[in-house]
Amino acid sequence: MMKDFTFNVPQDIIFGKGSLKRLPELLEKSGSKKMLLISGPVLKKIGMVEKVEEIVKASGIEVEVFTDVEANPSVATVDKATEAYKKAGATSIVAFGGGSPMDVAKAVGVLAKYGGEIGDYEGAHKVPGPIVPIIAIPTTAGTGSEVTAFSVITDEARNYKLTVFSYELIPSYALLDPELVMTSPASVAAACGVDALIHAWEAYTSRDASPFSDAMAEKAMELIGANLRRFVANRQYEEAAAAMLSGSMFAGIAFAWARLGNIHAMSHPVSAYFHVAHGVANAILLPTIVEYNALADHGRYEKIYNYISKEKDPVIDFVPKMLVDEARDLLRDLGIPQHLADVGVTEDKIELMAADAMKSGNIMANPRQSTIRDIIELYKKAM
Repeated sequence: MMKDFTFNVPQDIIFGKGSLKRLPELLEKSGSKKMLLISGPVLKKIGMVEKVEEIVKASGIEVEVFTDVEANPSVATVDKATEAYKKAGATSIVAFGGGSPMDVAKAVGVLAKYGGEIGDYEGAHKVPGPIVPIIAIPTTAGTGSEVTAFSVITDEARNYKLTVFSYELIPSYALLDPELVMTSPASVAAACGVDALIHAWEAYTSRDASPFSDAMAEKAMELIGANLRRFVANRQYEEAAAAMLSGSMFAGIAFAWARLGNIHAMSHPVSAYFHVAHGVANAILLPTIVEYNALADHGRYEKIYNYISKEKDPVIDFVPKMLVDEARDLLRDLGIPQHLADVGVTEDKIELMAADAMKSGNIMANPRQSTIRDIIELYKKAM
């Protein structure tokens, strides 16, 4: 029997080559005459932040810029960006970059409107109402953060990645221009691309999945599965760039409504303790968790295999191990490390990481039930 579900997509999504130039039009729609642009130092260094500034200023809208966003952004960065927003007298935020600037923008959108500290809103549905209007422009394909209801911020005092989950966080507009992802280095394209695939994958196997999230997840896996390898091979391949960016967005919508699973629950502590890039941490955990969850499979593993496999002939006798092997092959093809030990993770932190992983709501959505002992064993296996 189909269980109850609800969904809406409460934002305008604009997709198209060269669509960055439509940013002033969206700012006009949001009623803003002064915006804070939140981005990162790399995009500033290569001149992309300046390009956005020029487009906006040419339309007569004032711009202030905050580009001190690091990977796995911290509570301190959120506080600094909130201060910059208030000082500027801004009335909207443009988040430009990967998941990190978007996480910060969402957090600033909450604090600028309702005050306090971001930790006050940790957990689900603590944001009391609409936040500052945000226009999200991804430059990676990617986190899907432009369409999700989550902000993940590192609390360095606790070595903990706190999550704020509220549908109020979904940006008012998502502007997806494939030209912006065509400058990614191969390593970034690989890590972000696998992250997007895992978003769709975990949403698809989630215990909270619905026909709506399934439709989004399946389309995401179709687009990403067929294009991830060739996009990493050549980011200038326009068709692959467009497929990856749209696939990442569909994956984001899928997990905004279906949650994720053990991969994400376990990757956040890896990033918090060892500063491993989020996409890399997810990717390394993928084969171990896929193997663990096989016991709960009810036909979905074969569908995922068909989306991501290099073999295009129909499978006659599928077994779940084929998907585990395919996941390992994918990481090898993309040049992503195979083990947690390869990225500096040490065994002495496993019990602490497992305790933090168990606090994640994603554990409850994972298809196979997990105890803290299970999580400890999975970390050890992924070492």
